[in-house]
Amino acid sequence: MSANSPFYNLSDVPTFTLTSTDIENGAELTGPQLSGAMGVDGGQDASPQLSWSGFPAETKAFAVTCYDPDAPTGSGFWHWVVTDLDASTTSLPTNAGDPSADLLPAGTVTLRNDAGEPRFVGAAPPQGHGPHRYFFIVTALAEPLGLDESASPAFAGFNMFFKGIARAWLECTFELK
Repeated sequence: MSANSPFYNLSDVPTFTLTSTDIENGAELTGPQLSGAMGVDGGQDASPQLSWSGFPAETKAFAVTCYDPDAPTGSGFWHWVVTDLDASTTSLPTNAGDPSADLLPAGTVTLRNDAGEPRFVGAAPPQGHGPHRYFFIVTALAEPLGLDESASPAFAGFNMFFKGIARAWLECTFELK
């Protein structure tokens, strides 16, 4: 695994299947998953529909994240972090990342993204910065993370390092020219 991978320093765990009706692995993101809130024309800040299967039987919970490792921050940019989805949850509908839509299952915890909001914020790389990668990741957990809404995305990631038993992801791109 290359040092350019967001999984480079993480545990080598089994993978499972992640699919979406809204995004495609390797494809460029479009209007719904771009950030109107951060000024991208046509952006809707709508999290994509996600479905997953083939995770370990011992899974007790899931975390769902969206991460841009190419953001010019030194630490990437977390677009969405949802933890402690019950192990019986195997999909999220389009726009589940909007708290006003009330589409997340009871008991989940949404952390503030790196824009400071407890929701999904779409892609908005700096114009002319080149293509950015967006990793939509579902992590199967040995137990719920047990974090509250005040935890940072990095702290959630740190806890997923210890409690993650498998992961699935879709990698998409976007560039503002």
